[in-house]
Amino acid sequence: MPKQRHVVLLIADSLRYDAVYPSVNLPFVTSRGQSFHQARSAGCWTLPSTASMFTGLYPHQHGADTASRQLRLSAPPLAARMVEAGLEAHQVTANATTTHIFGLHQGFSSVNRVWREMRQRYPSIHKALVLAGKPRLRRRLFTRDALNGQLAADLTASTVWLQNTVGEVLDRGRSLLEAAEKRGRSTFLFLNLMETHFPYHIADTVEMLSDGAIGALRELRQLYHLVNQSWLTGGGAEPSVEGLAVIRERQRRAWLRLAPMIDRFVEELVTRHDALVVLGSDHGDNFGEHGWAYHFSNVSDAGNRVPLFRVGPETVAEHHHRPFSNLGIFHDLLAAIGAPDGIPLSEAPEHAPAILQSCWYHGHGRTLPRYRHHQLCFIHEQRRLLHRAGRWHQSPVTIDGPEAPFTRLDAGVDPLAELPSGPREAYRKTFDDFQAYTERL
Repeated sequence: MPKQRHVVLLIADSLRYDAVYPSVNLPFVTSRGQSFHQARSAGCWTLPSTASMFTGLYPHQHGADTASRQLRLSAPPLAARMVEAGLEAHQVTANATTTHIFGLHQGFSSVNRVWREMRQRYPSIHKALVLAGKPRLRRRLFTRDALNGQLAADLTASTVWLQNTVGEVLDRGRSLLEAAEKRGRSTFLFLNLMETHFPYHIADTVEMLSDGAIGALRELRQLYHLVNQSWLTGGGAEPSVEGLAVIRERQRRAWLRLAPMIDRFVEELVTRHDALVVLGSDHGDNFGEHGWAYHFSNVSDAGNRVPLFRVGPETVAEHHHRPFSNLGIFHDLLAAIGAPDGIPLSEAPEHAPAILQSCWYHGHGRTLPRYRHHQLCFIHEQRRLLHRAGRWHQSPVTIDGPEAPFTRLDAGVDPLAELPSGPREAYRKTFDDFQAYTERL
């Protein structure tokens, strides 16, 4: 694999695979690059999944998950490896989760928080809307956080939910790359876009999709319960089937708005700057599949199957259909800079098997008992093997169309025992390690 001049990891946050396909809307990317149709996120939300891409480890190995939220580094993360190889490493993000809060800033030469640099169109109104929509923030109004400025900083960061920031992220990334070129340096860029994340931007500023005042109010109520996951603690009804269908359409339309800008940006990076670009999502989102809504506590194809593309000066159009974990991005980008331990994504199924993990959402101790279980899912060939609440379940892998439900297996049945010796032993070790990890939590 030829060594790349620049390496870019571009993430559209929370984007489901089926929000992109079948239309895709990336003519340059798909005509010049590799498309991976069975990639899965290692975690079910930004922190564990991004940490896996940055470390090449599963969540139970790096520790950054819903329960612990502690990134444990046993080796230099991706950005540090890039710096060691002589590249500059810059992060430009619209998501506070990828910054210092949980340790995902480590190794970067700079972390550019776009909400600090962008022009906020309606700052007072946006902050009022965030406070109205997030009880967790309202509870901090009369605490030390309000006095020391931390609440104001969090409110400012949250305004990315209410207006587009894609232009600022791409422009800042472009400026960093061009400045590095003037210094004769190569660059690693990590870019995070929030337009496909809640509340799924269908316009430049927050806007409802439903017609009429009543429809808009219903949609707003569904969005409120979705982001607060109020049903997990008994504080609200689960979003309705109809409401979730509207929210799913919001994400699809958000992608349709975003895709042309991304495609033009990637074309510029590849053709003008000789960059390798890996484009994808950190995780998906559940809109009713298996009884789940939103992310944080699930392992499903809705929540974990992600679009993934790889395009550079030397790539050609290819389609790959074997399941693997997106933590393989770590090894692929190392391969792009000539690191001896790098492994191309085309070989990821052997080196980064699709193993999905989630730890239950704590909710400050108020989560209802029926939601208090950790989950582990192995994808072997065309089967999904899920362990939840002490029982095994199975389901076929989603190819096209709706996701198939899981079927609960009889008590005492262990599907791992039926696998060939190689994957059986590897999966068994992961299962035992995950069980030991969650017991410590």
